[in-house]
Amino acid sequence: MIHPVEPTILHADLDAFYASVEQMLDPSLQGRPVLVGGGIVVAASYEARAYGVRAPMPTREALILCPRAVVVSGSFRRYLELSDDVMAIFEDATPVVEQISVDEAFLDVSGTTHLLGSPTQIARVLRARVRTELGLPLSIGIASTKFLAKIASARAKPDGLVVVESGREIEFLHPLPVEALWGVGRVTAARLHRLGVATVGELAESPLLARSLGVKTSATLRELAWNVDPRPVRGGRRAGSVGSQQALGRGLRDLAEMYTVIAGLADRVGRRMRAKGRSGSTATLRVRFPGPRVATRRRTLPAPTASTAAIGEVCRELLSRALEASAGDPVTLIGVSMSHLTTERAIQLELALDVGSATRAGSSADLRRRALDDSIDSVRERFGRDLVRLGASGSGDDDFRRLAERS
Repeated sequence: MIHPVEPTILHADLDAFYASVEQMLDPSLQGRPVLVGGGIVVAASYEARAYGVRAPMPTREALILCPRAVVVSGSFRRYLELSDDVMAIFEDATPVVEQISVDEAFLDVSGTTHLLGSPTQIARVLRARVRTELGLPLSIGIASTKFLAKIASARAKPDGLVVVESGREIEFLHPLPVEALWGVGRVTAARLHRLGVATVGELAESPLLARSLGVKTSATLRELAWNVDPRPVRGGRRAGSVGSQQALGRGLRDLAEMYTVIAGLADRVGRRMRAKGRSGSTATLRVRFPGPRVATRRRTLPAPTASTAAIGEVCRELLSRALEASAGDPVTLIGVSMSHLTTERAIQLELALDVGSATRAGSSADLRRRALDDSIDSVRERFGRDLVRLGASGSGDDDFRRLAERS
């Protein structure tokens, strides 16, 4: 039996993101209806939605529908931090990530299946990593177009996965209500219902659309009804930074082991930057402890660098500062990133008065380590990335992370 080739466009959407974050931050809210916002509901958990609560809705009205709901003001800084964490996980799967909001993104995994397997397998790993590392539910739709992948992810909620197989797109799409289409809001839906059009399939065959909706709108909706959406997934969402992170299971307490992890992460980040011909000025280290606690430390260097040694050295320094917030707890995740990127190739050399530090671009130590990076990159390019490994080898996630390094 010949199995069809799976489509390679993913739409990943965090479920009830703000409310899910609040439930993750405060375990006492798990399973309870949660409303995020002040006078207006910005987000509602699925437990609250079961009572008819929707955003945006006045909080007073929401509490009438769901009197037992817990109202929280919102942790917006944490939302942005966790959004970055999620996107970093996505970029460990593929460099082609197009973030379209704080809690959703399109991914094109066509260039990664030879390493990870099918798009379904990739999606399962993504969902497991987001759940395990960040404690958040993620729904994913897989289809041949961005439009259909987004519809599929909506059908996957909450916390599910829906694949629209190649060749079966119309079979999946046409029975859906017209409200599933982009651009069909309440007003347009009401007009279509007055025409007797209730499903996408009926819209696809209706000859009366242009008269009621206008030529442009009717043409757009008809194309979507036949799954015509030529837009590619546009990568480069995080063009301003390059990063990688590693979950550490139950956690590490030994400083030497953490240094080993940082060495591996610095190697990945430096290698990706060099492959893109880019350098970064600001190093950021993120350390997660059990529960929701995260410590983030940054340092801006005198000049941009893509040196593995420089990134590793500065992040080891940042680790000492981050551990001040540990309260003796183990470290469960370490993330390294470089930002304020540039494509400038010129290096201001230092006078050879001393060896200098690897973090000082142009010093003797830096130049030697850059030469070593170039040699290692050449060996890996010729004989494979596994021949030389720096730092912790990690787990099976290493193969997964390599996908981002292909950009």
